[in-house]
Amino acid sequence: MTVNRTILGRPLRGVAFDVFVAATVALFALAGTANQPGGWKASLVGTVMAAALLFRRAHPSAVAVVVAVLALVQVAAGWGPLAFDVAVLIALYSVLKYADRLRDGILAGIGAAVGVVLAGLHTQAAIAWWATAIYYGLVTGAVWLVGLNVRTRRFYVLSLEERAATLEREREAEARAAVAGERTRIARELHDVVAHSMAVMIVQADGARFMLDRDPETARQAVKVVADTGRQALEEMRRLVGVLREPSPADAGDEPDGARVAADPAHRRLALAELPALLDRFRAAGLRARHAVTGEPAALPPGLELTVYRVVQEGLTNALKHAGVGAGVEVTVAHADDAVAVRVVDDGRGRPPVSPAPSGGHGLVGMRERVSVYDGSLTVGPGTAGGWQIEAWLPLPSTSATTEVTPA
Repeated sequence: MTVNRTILGRPLRGVAFDVFVAATVALFALAGTANQPGGWKASLVGTVMAAALLFRRAHPSAVAVVVAVLALVQVAAGWGPLAFDVAVLIALYSVLKYADRLRDGILAGIGAAVGVVLAGLHTQAAIAWWATAIYYGLVTGAVWLVGLNVRTRRFYVLSLEERAATLEREREAEARAAVAGERTRIARELHDVVAHSMAVMIVQADGARFMLDRDPETARQAVKVVADTGRQALEEMRRLVGVLREPSPADAGDEPDGARVAADPAHRRLALAELPALLDRFRAAGLRARHAVTGEPAALPPGLELTVYRVVQEGLTNALKHAGVGAGVEVTVAHADDAVAVRVVDDGRGRPPVSPAPSGGHGLVGMRERVSVYDGSLTVGPGTAGGWQIEAWLPLPSTSATTEVTPA
């Protein structure tokens, strides 16, 4: 593991490099005290330049101004270019690399160009001043271009890092949204499990209480249905709530969700193949349920298959709650080339429930939501011959339809 050490909030390696650069410039300034023009005064100017370079990363523009002013003082004093004037090039490079705005680097380049001309004019040499100015200009221009190139590269890398960070945040947001959607689906499933099972249990418990003295055997059968329904509901709730638990690192793996669901039967989806078992449970609860399938059954997407299952389950539950024990219910699942239709019709001729059915449920609302997801239509209302009917039409994924919910 790499440990990034800092000093005064700055990386230790950067601070060490800046100290080395400043010490080198100060050494150039002090080494020529005896021989360079200006003597110790020029050495003092060079030392101040070196000290300013210590802050070239944090305050590049300010350091460039300080170095430029000291260089101007040096030229005005007639000392000419000296070895420690390399600080001017370092400050110019630092502005281009570290300044927030490129404008500062352009202004520093203009100032350096003016300084090149002044240095050429004050150079005591046998060649023309402009030749010296051209030489200094080439060196300064090369440093300026290198600094500009490094700046461009630096901001390019920063943009890539920012883009990567943004993509990572987007992936995390999508993952959170997916988790929220999955938990919403699980909440709907929990509602179905609890609402349908509790409705069956309430009806059977009321029937058992009513028949306890008149027909003990029937009461015992009703109590058995209550117990069986409760155990099944508890098992389904355990399966669904288990999905909400955070998986351990060993269980997470890189397997796709489908592979994990297939490998774990506890997380299986309800399918149309389980409709007979569902009807058997409601027959045991007292409904006279009949089941018919027409057309050629097609392979349905798991979500659509679950929607069909839940529509049938909600219809049977409503029949048991409102039509009562002994009511006749006909369930029809019709397969077509472009859609699947579900129809649940009861005759309303069962024994009235001992106590009124609880109101305020969300079963029909849940069915509307499920059907609308697949651009289907839902019709609910009283049947033509009495009782109640629920009809759902669900187009297959290759077709499109307009979502509608209409009364019968």
